[in-house]
Amino acid sequence: MEIVLQDIQVIYVSAEGGPAGAQAAFDRLESFLPSLRGRKFYGTFHGGEYRACVAQEDQDSPADWGLPTWTIPGGPYAREKLKNWPEHVSEIGTVFDQLAQEHPADPDRPRVEYYRSQDELHLLLPILKS
Repeated sequence: MEIVLQDIQVIYVSAEGGPAGAQAAFDRLESFLPSLRGRKFYGTFHGGEYRACVAQEDQDSPADWGLPTWTIPGGPYAREKLKNWPEHVSEIGTVFDQLAQEHPADPDRPRVEYYRSQDELHLLLPILKS
C-alpha cells in the first residue's frame, strides 16, 4: 500500500552500530521522557545511520536533555504492516528489501519504522514520486 507521510518533527538518539544498536538507542531516548503514554515512536535508517526517534511535543526540552532534533521528511512511502513485531524483528530488513523490489525507492529519504503499538509496526519505504 502507498501512503503520503507529512513531515514529522522528532527528537532522536543515533544508534551505535546501526540497527543492531536500536534497542539501546530507544532505551536512552525513553529515559528522558516523563511518560511513554501517547507518544509516537519511529526508527529511521539512512546512509548507514539508525536513529531512534520520538515525535516532538510542546512540553519536550530536547536542548535541556542534550538531544538533537530533526525532521523525518514527508512524501510518498510504500507501507507494509508487521503484526506481533517483537517476535519478527529479524524480518524487518527482508520486508524492506521486498518493498524495494516492488517500488522505486527514493535514496534521498530514510526508511522509516513507525511503532504504531506494542503489536503493530509499520515499515515505510520512501518511494519516488510517480
